[in-house]
Amino acid sequence: MPVSCGLCEKRAMLKRPKTGGALCKECFFKVFEAEVHQTITSASLFKRGETVAIAASGGKDSTVLAHLMKLLNERHDYGLTLFLLSVDEGITGYRDDSLETVKRNQQQYELPLKVVSYKELYGWTMDEIVRQIGLKNNCTFCGVFRRQALDRGAMMLRVDKIVTGHNADDVAETVIMNVLRGDIARLQRCTAIVTGTEGAIPRCKPFKYTYEKEIVMYAYFKKLDYFSTECIYSPNAYRGHARTYLKDLESIRSTSIIDIIHSGECMSVSVKKDVKMPTQGTCARCGYISSNELCKACVLLEGLNKGLPKLGIGKPHKARMALGLANTTSTTSGSQRKEGCRSCSCRGRQNAVVNDTPGCKKDNGLSSLSKEDGDPNSTDSSMKKELGSKLSTIGVGGDSVTACSLNGEVQKEPCADTLGVKGQSVLCGKNDENTPCACKKGKDQVVTRTTGDSRAMLDLDF
Repeated sequence: MPVSCGLCEKRAMLKRPKTGGALCKECFFKVFEAEVHQTITSASLFKRGETVAIAASGGKDSTVLAHLMKLLNERHDYGLTLFLLSVDEGITGYRDDSLETVKRNQQQYELPLKVVSYKELYGWTMDEIVRQIGLKNNCTFCGVFRRQALDRGAMMLRVDKIVTGHNADDVAETVIMNVLRGDIARLQRCTAIVTGTEGAIPRCKPFKYTYEKEIVMYAYFKKLDYFSTECIYSPNAYRGHARTYLKDLESIRSTSIIDIIHSGECMSVSVKKDVKMPTQGTCARCGYISSNELCKACVLLEGLNKGLPKLGIGKPHKARMALGLANTTSTTSGSQRKEGCRSCSCRGRQNAVVNDTPGCKKDNGLSSLSKEDGDPNSTDSSMKKELGSKLSTIGVGGDSVTACSLNGEVQKEPCADTLGVKGQSVLCGKNDENTPCACKKGKDQVVTRTTGDSRAMLDLDF
């Protein structure tokens, strides 16, 4: 027996995944559009007179977003100036075809289009990056570069805001991923309907509470022109596992997606105030927003350009040390962490063994440092040749680099001998009360490498 529409007497054409209600096509269109309009107005996403860039990839989400933004802007008189903004990642057989769809959408919706490319901005295409990094971590590069490329394109257009097609499924997947990783900082941001307010251009998500299945239904019944092929490099993405898990939950309980979003919102509010969060700043190299001295895009790009594509993958402190940045901390392997000497000439030395007591240590003859002219910033030229400007370290292949310059005013004699710098610590061999280091025999001392005012050790195994 035919099922009637829950809002009118017509025959129902679909069952809403979000609520389970039966609706005809016309009622579904009205409800769908009204809910998106409600999301926009309740969150005050836009102000009259603003210029808004629609992130357009040619897929179902961005195509429906472009259609609705134009429709609602005219219907409800938002007073917005709209642009289409696309990013060409340089993926043969995928992005080149989807951009053709975007160009057709430009003509259909009569909106100006701006396309920026990875090759133009970074000098690399994703095809070239994948040949360097492989298929395991390629999505990290693409995600970081695309976010920055959108902002750069938006700056070229001088827009006030960017709207993206992130839907409820995307937000719920991100919540799950951040919970699994224990990433409190991102958990606080991922459920926000407007992000990037601390940067140059805020980003809005009008589809935050809109199910992906309903977006597909809307595009299908409206016969919108969109590109439906998945990225050829995405099957190994970590997000795919979260998506599979979410779909399993949705099959059991249809409200799971919205429930996870609301849970993420509550968790972000209840995060303890004493939890230390990253401080937003700007990249010293490109000026893009970053919580570190260099933004993630610059670190990844540096690795690609220097033949170390995995430089920015994994723990960020390794990348900072490899790039010779300050504000790194020393680490130990199985021994107690100690703060380096900051009161003598060791501070300016490129290679030094320092401990947690005042004073410095004299070169004991095992050092491979250059001693010419007593330059506190000189380093071993052979090490430089071997490693280039990629990184600087100690204990490469068992060689010991252990000494700092002599503080002639207080230093009486060498206070330490180095034993095989294979691990992250060396044993002090002297217990001379006349030496300012006052090293205790048998105590583990931290082998550190100074970079400016910082101490760091680097494991070469990225």
